Amino acid sequence: MAVTRTFYEFFAGGGMARLGLGERWACAFANDFDPVKSATYRANFADAAAHFRQGDVWALSPADLPGRADLAWASSPCQDFSLAGARAGLHGGRSSAFFGFWRLMEALDDAGRAPRVIVIENVVGLLTSRGGADFAALGAALAARGYGFGALEIDAATRLPQSRPRVFVVAARDVPASMVGDSPFHTRAVRAAQAALPAEVARRWAWWRLPAPPARNSDLASVLEPDGAVRWHTPAQTARLLDLMGPLHRARIDAVTGRAVGAVFRRTRHEDGRRVQRAEVRFDGVAGCLRTPRGGSSRQAVVVVEDGRVRSRLLSAREAARLMGLPETYVLPRAATNALHVTGDGVAVPVVRWLAQALLEPMLLPAKILAAE
Repeated sequence: MAVTRTFYEFFAGGGMARLGLGERWACAFANDFDPVKSATYRANFADAAAHFRQGDVWALSPADLPGRADLAWASSPCQDFSLAGARAGLHGGRSSAFFGFWRLMEALDDAGRAPRVIVIENVVGLLTSRGGADFAALGAALAARGYGFGALEIDAATRLPQSRPRVFVVAARDVPASMVGDSPFHTRAVRAAQAALPAEVARRWAWWRLPAPPARNSDLASVLEPDGAVRWHTPAQTARLLDLMGPLHRARIDAVTGRAVGAVFRRTRHEDGRRVQRAEVRFDGVAGCLRTPRGGSSRQAVVVVEDGRVRSRLLSAREAARLMGLPETYVLPRAATNALHVTGDGVAVPVVRWLAQALLEPMLLPAKILAAE
């Protein structure tokens, strides 16, 4: 298959954006600071030695980036935008890595090598961080460099049995009219963020046309290992998990007839002025959002209710990889904590594929081909 496009991948993690873009895209440069993620990237891509650089994005220079890429992809650290973080915004300690990326884009632009398209992926909190000021600052930075931009809020549940809403800011030097229109991913949060932009920034806004993908054909049960191939909690451990459930979630367990497979995740709730840890279960065939081991709900549990019997266990690293759309051949770190760190911080592979197929690749076609279509 001929390669037709090139890209840079910043904050690459285990290379999930690369996998989503697919074989018709060639990675000219990739970078990540984290040693576990970097080792995982190298383990999965034979050509990593030629283009992967481990280290701080602030230590990179434009000379490290070869040629002129069609696309620059940045899944910058999201902790300061997430509900689990301090909501410090773009100026937070980890998310300030974004500015290390953006200074490189500015330098490439000054040298006449700016990527035609930039994608910035992050948690949905990016849209509302500091009352929308961070999103407006991001838009202003893109607009100042001649990019039209827009945002799409896509939940991985459209393609995978995992609830994982993320915002994708897509910026392009040229905004083809054929790429603009209605989309189910112009959510209420996206529309509110656009409405709050300063007028001079809003003039560069593009309502990207991205249709809904075909309905997913998998559920949580379909990605799990056979019951006999995994280690289950002891009855006492399962009882403790059930004790953490409030009345609503315990009622969901009690209402099951036959066999049902559910996902259980822990959250901190405020009850009667106190912070209380609760276990919450869902039986809709979808797992909760995967987290890294640092998060309070990082390691989800699986619960199986069958003929009145309740069993529980932890979600395995390989099952987490499947929930991210990674192939069975994907090499995970041996330690479960490290493997969950890689998967929990990644971008869902089929979501990237759909975004590339339905928007990015048509956007990068020559104008005369677009006109013919």
